[in-house]
Amino acid sequence: MESFLSAVLGELASRSINFFISRSSKPKVLEVEDRLKRALLRAQVIVNEATGRNITNQAMLQQLDMLRNAMHQGCYMLDTFRYQYHGVEDAKDHVVSHSLSPSKLSSLKGIGSFNRKTLLLEKLQEALDNLSFMILDVKELVVILLSYPRRYRQPYSMHFLLGNCMFGRQMESELVINFLLHTQRDGSKELEVLPIVGPCLVGKSTLVAHVCEDERIRDHFSEILFLHGHDFTGDDLAALREGRHAMEYQNHVNLNGDRRLLVVVELVGDLNKDAWNRLYSAMQHVPSGSKIIVTSRSDKITKLGTTQALRMKYLSCEAYWCFFKTLTFGSTDPEMHPRFAHLAMEIARMLNGCLIGANMTSCMLRDNFDIRFWCKVLAFLRGLMQKHVSRFGGHPFEVMNQNRPAHLRRMAAPSEDLVLYHLHQHPSQEEVPEIKILDVLYGSVKPRGKFDVLVWRSRIPPYYSYSNTCEIRELKVTGAKRKRV
Repeated sequence: MESFLSAVLGELASRSINFFISRSSKPKVLEVEDRLKRALLRAQVIVNEATGRNITNQAMLQQLDMLRNAMHQGCYMLDTFRYQYHGVEDAKDHVVSHSLSPSKLSSLKGIGSFNRKTLLLEKLQEALDNLSFMILDVKELVVILLSYPRRYRQPYSMHFLLGNCMFGRQMESELVINFLLHTQRDGSKELEVLPIVGPCLVGKSTLVAHVCEDERIRDHFSEILFLHGHDFTGDDLAALREGRHAMEYQNHVNLNGDRRLLVVVELVGDLNKDAWNRLYSAMQHVPSGSKIIVTSRSDKITKLGTTQALRMKYLSCEAYWCFFKTLTFGSTDPEMHPRFAHLAMEIARMLNGCLIGANMTSCMLRDNFDIRFWCKVLAFLRGLMQKHVSRFGGHPFEVMNQNRPAHLRRMAAPSEDLVLYHLHQHPSQEEVPEIKILDVLYGSVKPRGKFDVLVWRSRIPPYYSYSNTCEIRELKVTGAKRKRV
């Protein structure tokens, strides 16, 4: 009897201790959440001010980029706390994931509620400390920012910003602009070349297009010529030698009397040394101060540069979430729709950093603002990605980057495979397929045989469109043979 009472009292004491610990820790978590929110607002003010300035100091650009990364991480953790645990803990209509981070917090699954809350508090505090230190580091930078001139036009909000320029590439843009506007002090007439290297669909061409739209560049160069890897023809080179340039872009108001020329070369495939040597030789006849930008997926182009190559990487998972959230909700406040925000975080993880996927998926979700539809999309994408990784050893986005066909499913017909063979890039003036991939993936459109679909039509320079060659296949059902008795 004594042992029984001892066990009961021990259990009651244990529960009481856990109750008081949880009650005392809750205000602490909310306090950290509030402090992180205020730190994010301060960081956002600094980043917005910097985005509206023409900054030329490379060290300042790197420091601002570090602050922007810390801000994205803090925003990601805050949204994780709001929507992945705190805001949707008691939701019953959809699946709640405990993978608070793709790498660091995946161990939360299966951990008790108290331990999860403790670990979450640690991650919130870590994000707050990191962001607070970054804000202190840029204290002097904020004062120096005021000495830099403002841009001619500034966006009203991040939602409008994404409709007019790239997301999270201010440092890269200013580095390219600084290279183009830089004048050699020693009077050297060497032709300067900037290599830009990065994987497929990371935004190399978009970055260059936005730089070329900058008014400082338009005032500095009289003409801008865009060449592709297969455009090094005799006529083009002869035009460069003779000073007659067939330009894709030319200043309407020519403020530059020196007629400097900017040549943008987008290499396709491996580097052709002979073609490059012919182009470089022809460029010796262009006016002094002319420059070349070369973009490619291959590291081989780095040896062509007269300056350090610019290497572009995919957005981090935290920055990608900020990008996807802004596109999906627009001017709608996600805090007013925590269940939708939770689903959006899960869907963003399924897309694995694909920028085209973020654009077309966010557009579809925004047009179908219905909780059941979003749940259905998440369940579809989760099953699709898991099966693709198990069958083909990688995410469809990674497989397509390796020039291998990706096998997707159709939400309306799970028994059918949608095979994507090739991704084609089209200039803005070129005709594109009328069938949209969203109508095939999520709708009832079912063309026969091999067909082309429009994946995405970009709304920002250089206004490329992307299409895929596809085929719908019936999945083979292998039934188990009955044993004869």
